[in-house]
Amino acid sequence: MRNPAGLYDVIDDFTEVPVGLPLVAALTGFADAGAAVTQLSDYLLDTLEHVTLVRFDNDKLLDYRARRPMIYFDQDHIADYTPASLNLYLAHDELGQQFLLLTGYEPDFQWDRFTAAVVGLIDKYQVKSSTWVHAIPMPVPHTRPISVTVSGNRTELIDAMSIWKPRTQAPGNALHLIEYRLQELGHPVAGFVLLIPHYLADTEYPLAAVTAIESLSAATGLIFPTDSLRESGRDFLTKIDDQVENNPELAKLVATLEERHDSYLQDNPMRSPLTDEDGELPSADSIAAELQNFLAMRRDDDSPSI
Repeated sequence: MRNPAGLYDVIDDFTEVPVGLPLVAALTGFADAGAAVTQLSDYLLDTLEHVTLVRFDNDKLLDYRARRPMIYFDQDHIADYTPASLNLYLAHDELGQQFLLLTGYEPDFQWDRFTAAVVGLIDKYQVKSSTWVHAIPMPVPHTRPISVTVSGNRTELIDAMSIWKPRTQAPGNALHLIEYRLQELGHPVAGFVLLIPHYLADTEYPLAAVTAIESLSAATGLIFPTDSLRESGRDFLTKIDDQVENNPELAKLVATLEERHDSYLQDNPMRSPLTDEDGELPSADSIAAELQNFLAMRRDDDSPSI
């Protein structure tokens, strides 16, 4: 394998990085239901003090034709160009506690080399633990707290927080591979999968970001500001509840999801909260008409697009 360090440039080699910091990772490009990872990354970078330590090379890792960068056209010329970014930052939480933050796009190429590069940086900075988040759509109701599935080797987090422990095959992402390699090395690592209501998966769902932050706090002890996200989440849910109240078919769908969710939690903790009594996922055809009506209704008003 070519030198993994060739995938990145050290931007700031003069800032003193204490040993034993936690690493938090959030990469976009996979199934970012509710825009949880996007919101989390933007929120942390917008609200917390941070400096860039390492910048990964877009030309080696990014498929530009699949994820085209944004340009700004001003009447007759290109006024600005915004490249994608994948960086490692030294950041401070609300109490001033330092941590490392790896965020940006998920690499399209050279996953093994990228994984080796991240593992090498974890070793260089003597990282204490690594925690990452992503979010997937699931047939669960928005009227219940967002649940998580926890992977990795931190059994205290898995036992306390993981609501669903499936045995299944699923498409992987780059952070899955990093988690797998870190487990092999015995490095403390935890991955949080947020289970987002499928009918809200294409929205920017503020409470998804709140749950991501709460998960990171539980794993690291870091404290992040969430007041504005929580307020946005309350406003968002009020609008959704108004839509449900005025749509009997959608109300019935939500009630069915609630019943399945609550029954799972109460009666059978080893069965998926997403399946019926026979272990089958709800049919897409059975809810298509209600969801289409709901989508059409959402497009016609000013509330968040679903």
